Amino acid sequence: MKPGKPVGNRGGPRGARTSGAGKAGGAKSAGPKSAGSKPVGGKSAGGGSAGGKFAGGKPEGGAGARPARAERSGGSRSESNRGVTGARQYASRGAGRTGKIAVPGDERNRPVDKPLGGEQIEGRQAVRELLLAGKRRVHEVWVSVELDAEGNQNEVIGDIVDIATTMRVTVTKVARRRLDDQARSEAPQGVLAFAAPLQETELSTLLVRKGNKQPFLVAVDGVTDPGNLGALLRCCDGAGVQGVVLPRHRAVHVTPTVAKAAAGAVEHVPMSVVGGLPAALARIKEAGIWVVGLDDAADKTLFEIGDLAVEGICLVLGAEGAGLSRLVRERCDMIVSIPMLGRLSSLNVSAAAALATFEVARHRAV
Repeated sequence: MKPGKPVGNRGGPRGARTSGAGKAGGAKSAGPKSAGSKPVGGKSAGGGSAGGKFAGGKPEGGAGARPARAERSGGSRSESNRGVTGARQYASRGAGRTGKIAVPGDERNRPVDKPLGGEQIEGRQAVRELLLAGKRRVHEVWVSVELDAEGNQNEVIGDIVDIATTMRVTVTKVARRRLDDQARSEAPQGVLAFAAPLQETELSTLLVRKGNKQPFLVAVDGVTDPGNLGALLRCCDGAGVQGVVLPRHRAVHVTPTVAKAAAGAVEHVPMSVVGGLPAALARIKEAGIWVVGLDDAADKTLFEIGDLAVEGICLVLGAEGAGLSRLVRERCDMIVSIPMLGRLSSLNVSAAAALATFEVARHRAV
Protein backbone atom coordinates (compact mmCIF):
# COMPACT_ATOMS: atom_id res chain seq x y z
CA MET A 1 0.00 0.00 0.00
CA LYS A 2 1.43 3.40 -0.89
CA PRO A 3 1.91 6.07 1.79
CA GLY A 4 -0.89 8.54 2.02
CA LYS A 5 -3.62 6.20 0.66
CA PRO A 6 -6.69 5.82 2.84
CA VAL A 7 -6.81 2.75 5.03
CA GLY A 8 -9.95 0.65 4.73
CA ASN A 9 -11.65 -1.81 2.44
CA ARG A 10 -10.01 -1.88 -0.96
CA GLY A 11 -13.36 -2.26 -2.59
CA GLY A 12 -14.95 0.59 -0.71
CA PRO A 13 -15.29 4.21 -1.80
CA ARG A 14 -12.04 6.20 -2.05
CA GLY A 15 -11.26 7.98 1.20
CA ALA A 16 -13.64 5.91 3.34
CA ARG A 17 -12.20 4.98 6.70
CA THR A 18 -13.52 3.13 9.70
CA SER A 19 -13.69 4.76 13.09
CA GLY A 20 -10.74 2.71 14.28
CA ALA A 21 -8.37 4.05 11.64
CA GLY A 22 -9.55 7.64 11.52
CA LYS A 23 -8.23 10.67 13.36
CA ALA A 24 -9.47 11.34 16.84
CA GLY A 25 -8.46 14.54 18.59
CA GLY A 26 -5.62 15.08 16.11
CA ALA A 27 -3.95 11.65 16.76
CA LYS A 28 -4.39 8.24 15.17
CA SER A 29 -6.31 5.61 17.07
CA ALA A 30 -4.38 2.78 18.62
CA GLY A 31 -7.11 0.27 17.65
CA PRO A 32 -6.89 -2.32 14.89
CA LYS A 33 -7.45 -1.56 11.24
CA SER A 34 -10.84 -2.03 9.68
CA ALA A 35 -11.95 -5.24 8.15
CA GLY A 36 -10.16 -6.07 4.99
CA SER A 37 -6.94 -4.29 5.95
CA LYS A 38 -3.74 -6.08 6.78
CA PRO A 39 -3.40 -7.40 10.31
CA VAL A 40 -1.51 -5.44 12.98
CA GLY A 41 1.35 -7.18 14.72
CA GLY A 42 3.49 -10.06 13.55
CA LYS A 43 3.25 -11.88 10.24
CA SER A 44 -0.13 -13.26 9.29
CA ALA A 45 -0.85 -16.97 9.07
CA GLY A 46 -0.86 -16.67 5.34
CA GLY A 47 2.71 -15.40 5.30
CA GLY A 48 1.66 -11.78 4.72
CA SER A 49 3.91 -8.82 5.34
CA ALA A 50 4.44 -7.19 8.71
CA GLY A 51 1.74 -5.19 10.42
CA GLY A 52 -0.39 -2.40 9.03
CA LYS A 53 0.88 1.03 8.06
CA PHE A 54 0.41 4.41 9.76
CA ALA A 55 1.06 7.96 8.48
CA GLY A 56 4.35 7.81 6.58
CA GLY A 57 4.03 4.17 5.60
CA LYS A 58 6.31 2.67 8.33
CA PRO A 59 5.35 -0.58 10.09
CA GLU A 60 4.02 -0.61 13.63
CA GLY A 61 5.32 -3.15 16.10
CA GLY A 62 7.03 -6.36 15.22
CA ALA A 63 10.73 -7.10 14.94
CA GLY A 64 12.85 -4.36 13.38
CA ALA A 65 10.07 -1.79 13.54
CA ARG A 66 11.19 1.85 13.55
CA PRO A 67 10.01 4.35 16.17
CA ALA A 68 6.90 6.23 15.13
CA ARG A 69 7.28 9.74 13.74
CA ALA A 70 5.76 12.77 15.40
CA GLU A 71 1.99 12.64 15.34
CA ARG A 72 0.16 15.00 13.08
CA SER A 73 -2.45 17.40 14.33
CA GLY A 74 -4.65 19.00 11.73
CA GLY A 75 -2.20 18.05 9.00
CA SER A 76 0.83 19.96 10.48
CA ARG A 77 3.66 19.24 12.88
CA SER A 78 3.02 19.42 16.58
CA GLU A 79 3.96 22.68 18.31
CA SER A 80 6.81 21.18 20.31
CA ASN A 81 8.37 19.55 17.27
CA ARG A 82 8.14 22.73 15.19
CA GLY A 83 9.63 24.81 18.01
CA VAL A 84 12.77 22.71 18.22
CA THR A 85 13.41 21.42 14.73
CA GLY A 86 12.50 24.68 12.98
CA ALA A 87 14.64 26.76 15.32
CA ARG A 88 17.65 24.56 14.71
CA GLN A 89 17.11 24.59 10.99
CA TYR A 90 17.05 28.37 10.63
CA ALA A 91 19.13 29.50 13.61
CA SER A 92 22.11 27.37 12.67
CA ARG A 93 22.56 28.83 9.21
CA GLY A 94 26.10 30.06 8.76
CA ALA A 95 27.35 28.02 11.72
CA GLY A 96 29.39 25.69 9.55
CA ARG A 97 32.51 27.83 9.64
CA THR A 98 32.24 29.32 13.12
CA GLY A 99 30.59 26.49 15.01
CA LYS A 100 28.26 29.03 16.64
CA ILE A 101 24.53 29.38 16.30
CA ALA A 102 23.55 32.88 15.18
CA VAL A 103 20.05 33.56 16.47
CA PRO A 104 18.34 36.61 14.93
CA GLY A 105 18.27 39.48 17.40
CA ASP A 106 21.18 38.07 19.42
CA GLU A 107 23.50 40.70 20.93
CA ARG A 108 26.45 38.93 19.29
CA ASN A 109 25.06 39.76 15.85
CA ARG A 110 25.30 43.51 16.37
CA PRO A 111 28.19 45.25 14.59
CA VAL A 112 31.15 45.84 16.87
CA ASP A 113 32.14 49.46 17.22
CA LYS A 114 35.51 50.20 15.72
CA PRO A 115 37.89 51.05 18.60
CA LEU A 116 40.37 53.93 18.59
CA GLY A 117 43.36 51.56 18.65
CA GLY A 118 46.90 52.24 19.78
CA GLU A 119 47.69 48.86 21.35
CA GLN A 120 50.95 48.47 19.38
CA ILE A 121 53.34 51.42 19.19
CA GLU A 122 56.34 51.38 16.88
CA GLY A 123 59.24 53.76 16.33
CA ARG A 124 61.71 55.27 18.76
CA GLN A 125 60.04 58.64 19.38
CA ALA A 126 56.59 57.11 19.60
CA VAL A 127 57.63 54.48 22.18
CA ARG A 128 59.60 57.04 24.17
CA GLU A 129 56.61 59.41 24.37
CA LEU A 130 54.37 56.50 25.30
CA LEU A 131 56.54 55.81 28.34
CA LEU A 132 57.03 59.47 29.27
CA ALA A 133 53.34 60.32 29.07
CA GLY A 134 52.41 57.57 31.52
CA LYS A 135 48.71 57.84 30.63
CA ARG A 136 48.15 54.15 29.94
CA ARG A 137 49.63 50.85 30.95
CA VAL A 138 52.59 49.54 28.96
CA HIS A 139 52.78 45.74 28.99
CA GLU A 140 56.13 45.11 27.30
CA VAL A 141 58.82 46.73 25.17
CA TRP A 142 60.74 44.87 22.46
CA VAL A 143 64.22 46.00 21.46
CA SER A 144 66.23 44.45 18.65
CA VAL A 145 69.38 42.66 19.83
CA GLU A 146 71.16 43.70 16.63
CA LEU A 147 71.24 47.30 17.84
CA ASP A 148 73.71 46.32 20.57
CA ALA A 149 75.71 44.02 18.31
CA GLU A 150 76.15 46.70 15.66
CA GLY A 151 76.77 49.51 18.12
CA ASN A 152 73.72 51.38 16.84
CA GLN A 153 71.90 51.79 20.16
CA ASN A 154 71.52 55.55 20.11
CA GLU A 155 70.51 57.88 22.90
CA VAL A 156 66.77 57.44 22.33
CA ILE A 157 66.99 53.66 22.66
CA GLY A 158 68.99 54.09 25.85
CA ASP A 159 66.31 56.43 27.23
CA ILE A 160 63.59 53.92 26.34
CA VAL A 161 65.35 51.12 28.21
CA ASP A 162 66.07 53.33 31.24
CA ILE A 163 62.52 54.71 31.45
CA ALA A 164 60.97 51.27 31.01
CA THR A 165 63.21 49.83 33.72
CA THR A 166 62.28 52.64 36.09
CA MET A 167 58.59 52.07 35.40
CA ARG A 168 59.05 48.31 35.87
CA VAL A 169 58.02 47.57 32.32
CA THR A 170 59.44 44.37 30.87
CA VAL A 171 62.12 44.99 28.22
CA THR A 172 62.70 42.00 25.94
CA LYS A 173 65.62 41.68 23.55
CA VAL A 174 64.46 39.92 20.40
CA ALA A 175 65.96 39.13 17.03
CA ARG A 176 65.43 41.78 14.37
CA ARG A 177 63.61 39.33 12.14
CA ARG A 178 61.09 38.51 14.85
CA LEU A 179 60.56 42.19 15.60
CA ASP A 180 60.10 43.01 11.92
CA ASP A 181 57.59 40.17 11.57
CA GLN A 182 55.56 41.59 14.45
CA ALA A 183 55.78 45.17 13.18
CA ARG A 184 52.98 46.70 11.11
CA SER A 185 54.80 49.83 9.96
CA GLU A 186 57.51 49.94 7.34
CA ALA A 187 60.37 50.91 9.66
CA PRO A 188 59.89 50.18 13.38
CA GLN A 189 63.47 51.39 14.03
CA GLY A 190 64.31 48.36 16.15
CA VAL A 191 61.77 49.00 18.92
CA LEU A 192 58.07 48.49 19.57
CA ALA A 193 55.80 48.41 22.60
CA PHE A 194 52.55 46.72 23.61
CA ALA A 195 50.17 48.87 25.64
CA ALA A 196 46.56 49.29 26.70
CA PRO A 197 44.37 50.86 23.99
CA LEU A 198 43.93 54.61 23.80
CA GLN A 199 40.91 55.99 25.60
CA GLU A 200 38.39 57.95 23.58
CA THR A 201 37.36 61.40 24.77
CA GLU A 202 33.68 62.31 24.85
CA LEU A 203 32.74 65.02 22.37
CA SER A 204 30.95 66.97 25.09
CA THR A 205 34.26 67.20 26.99
CA LEU A 206 35.96 68.84 24.00
CA LEU A 207 33.23 71.47 23.75
CA VAL A 208 33.81 72.85 27.23
CA ARG A 209 35.80 76.09 27.49
CA LYS A 210 39.00 75.67 29.49
CA GLY A 211 39.91 78.78 31.45
CA ASN A 212 40.18 81.79 29.15
CA LYS A 213 40.86 79.63 26.07
CA GLN A 214 38.12 79.06 23.55
CA PRO A 215 37.84 75.52 22.13
CA PHE A 216 40.18 74.80 19.21
CA LEU A 217 39.24 71.58 17.43
CA VAL A 218 40.01 69.75 14.21
CA ALA A 219 37.55 67.36 12.52
CA VAL A 220 38.69 64.84 9.93
CA ASP A 221 36.36 63.76 7.13
CA GLY A 222 37.15 60.42 5.47
CA VAL A 223 40.94 60.35 5.85
CA THR A 224 41.99 56.72 5.35
CA ASP A 225 45.76 57.06 4.87
CA PRO A 226 47.56 56.29 8.17
CA GLY A 227 50.61 58.37 7.29
CA ASN A 228 48.43 61.43 6.67
CA LEU A 229 46.51 61.03 9.92
CA GLY A 230 49.72 60.57 11.91
CA ALA A 231 51.31 63.71 10.43
CA LEU A 232 48.05 65.61 11.00
CA LEU A 233 48.00 64.64 14.69
CA ARG A 234 51.60 65.79 15.04
CA CYS A 235 50.67 69.20 13.57
CA CYS A 236 47.68 69.45 15.90
CA ASP A 237 49.86 68.85 18.92
CA GLY A 238 52.35 71.51 17.80
CA ALA A 239 49.64 74.11 17.09
CA GLY A 240 47.86 73.62 20.41
CA VAL A 241 44.71 71.91 19.10
CA GLN A 242 42.60 70.79 22.05
CA GLY A 243 40.93 67.82 20.38
CA VAL A 244 40.49 65.90 17.13
CA VAL A 245 37.13 64.49 16.00
CA LEU A 246 37.23 61.24 13.97
CA PRO A 247 34.38 59.32 12.32
CA ARG A 248 33.99 55.79 13.63
CA HIS A 249 33.58 54.29 10.14
CA ARG A 250 35.23 54.86 6.77
CA ALA A 251 38.26 56.49 8.37
CA VAL A 252 41.60 55.28 9.72
CA HIS A 253 42.17 55.26 13.47
CA VAL A 254 45.38 54.84 15.48
CA THR A 255 47.32 52.05 13.78
CA PRO A 256 51.06 51.41 14.36
CA THR A 257 51.80 53.47 11.23
CA VAL A 258 49.69 56.36 12.55
CA ALA A 259 51.43 56.25 15.92
CA LYS A 260 54.85 56.20 14.32
CA ALA A 261 54.07 59.10 11.96
CA ALA A 262 52.61 61.08 14.87
CA ALA A 263 55.89 60.63 16.82
CA GLY A 264 54.10 60.45 20.16
CA ALA A 265 51.31 62.98 19.50
CA VAL A 266 48.67 60.26 20.01
CA GLU A 267 49.55 60.35 23.72
CA HIS A 268 48.84 64.08 24.07
CA VAL A 269 46.04 65.01 21.62
CA PRO A 270 42.56 64.04 22.87
CA MET A 271 40.53 62.21 20.22
CA SER A 272 36.78 61.76 20.05
CA VAL A 273 35.30 59.05 17.83
CA VAL A 274 31.78 59.87 16.64
CA GLY A 275 29.19 57.79 14.82
CA GLY A 276 28.51 60.42 12.17
CA LEU A 277 30.56 63.53 11.47
CA PRO A 278 27.65 65.70 10.19
CA ALA A 279 25.70 65.14 13.40
CA ALA A 280 28.82 65.85 15.47
CA LEU A 281 29.38 69.13 13.62
CA ALA A 282 25.79 70.10 14.35
CA ARG A 283 26.47 69.59 18.06
CA ILE A 284 29.65 71.63 17.80
CA LYS A 285 27.72 74.52 16.22
CA GLU A 286 25.08 74.33 18.95
CA ALA A 287 27.87 74.82 21.50
CA GLY A 288 28.71 78.19 19.92
CA ILE A 289 31.81 77.02 18.04
CA TRP A 290 32.46 78.14 14.47
CA VAL A 291 32.82 75.32 11.96
CA VAL A 292 35.23 76.21 9.14
CA GLY A 293 35.84 73.76 6.30
CA LEU A 294 38.81 73.72 3.94
CA ASP A 295 38.19 73.23 0.24
CA ASP A 296 40.27 74.32 -2.73
CA ALA A 297 37.18 75.61 -4.58
CA ALA A 298 36.17 78.14 -1.90
CA ASP A 299 36.10 81.89 -2.67
CA LYS A 300 37.53 83.03 0.67
CA THR A 301 41.05 82.07 1.71
CA LEU A 302 42.34 80.74 4.98
CA PHE A 303 44.11 84.03 5.66
CA GLU A 304 40.82 85.96 5.66
CA ILE A 305 39.23 84.35 8.72
CA GLY A 306 40.54 87.20 10.90
CA ASP A 307 39.00 87.48 14.36
CA LEU A 308 37.09 84.28 13.84
CA ALA A 309 40.26 82.41 14.74
CA VAL A 310 40.33 83.73 18.30
CA GLU A 311 36.84 82.46 19.04
CA GLY A 312 35.78 78.85 19.43
CA ILE A 313 36.65 77.21 16.12
CA CYS A 314 36.65 73.77 14.54
CA LEU A 315 38.62 73.25 11.33
CA VAL A 316 37.25 70.51 9.06
CA LEU A 317 39.69 68.75 6.74
CA GLY A 318 38.63 66.35 4.00
CA ALA A 319 40.43 63.45 2.40
CA GLU A 320 42.90 64.23 -0.36
CA GLY A 321 41.11 64.05 -3.70
CA ALA A 322 37.57 63.51 -2.37
CA GLY A 323 37.56 66.61 -0.18
CA LEU A 324 34.60 67.36 2.06
CA SER A 325 31.48 65.26 1.71
CA ARG A 326 28.20 66.99 0.86
CA LEU A 327 26.62 66.65 4.31
CA VAL A 328 29.77 67.82 6.05
CA ARG A 329 30.02 70.84 3.75
CA GLU A 330 26.42 71.77 4.55
CA ARG A 331 27.22 71.79 8.29
CA CYS A 332 30.09 74.29 7.89
CA ASP A 333 29.58 77.98 8.73
CA MET A 334 32.32 78.96 6.30
CA ILE A 335 34.39 77.32 3.57
CA VAL A 336 37.92 78.62 2.96
CA SER A 337 40.77 77.61 0.69
CA ILE A 338 44.55 77.71 0.77
CA PRO A 339 45.74 79.89 -2.12
CA MET A 340 47.88 77.89 -4.55
CA LEU A 341 50.39 79.82 -6.67
CA GLY A 342 51.79 76.87 -8.60
CA ARG A 343 50.30 74.42 -11.06
CA LEU A 344 48.91 71.99 -8.47
CA SER A 345 45.39 72.63 -7.19
CA SER A 346 45.71 71.39 -3.61
CA LEU A 347 48.00 70.21 -0.83
CA ASN A 348 48.31 66.94 1.02
CA VAL A 349 45.80 66.86 3.90
CA SER A 350 48.56 66.81 6.52
CA ALA A 351 50.27 69.81 4.89
CA ALA A 352 46.94 71.63 4.75
CA ALA A 353 46.40 70.81 8.42
CA ALA A 354 49.81 72.30 9.26
CA LEU A 355 49.03 75.59 7.49
CA ALA A 356 45.48 75.87 8.84
CA THR A 357 46.19 75.01 12.47
CA PHE A 358 49.22 77.26 12.74
CA GLU A 359 47.33 80.13 11.08
CA VAL A 360 44.71 79.86 13.82
CA ALA A 361 47.46 79.54 16.44
CA ARG A 362 49.10 82.71 15.09
CA HIS A 363 45.95 84.73 15.67
CA ARG A 364 45.47 83.28 19.14
CA ALA A 365 49.04 84.08 20.18
CA VAL A 366 48.55 87.83 19.55
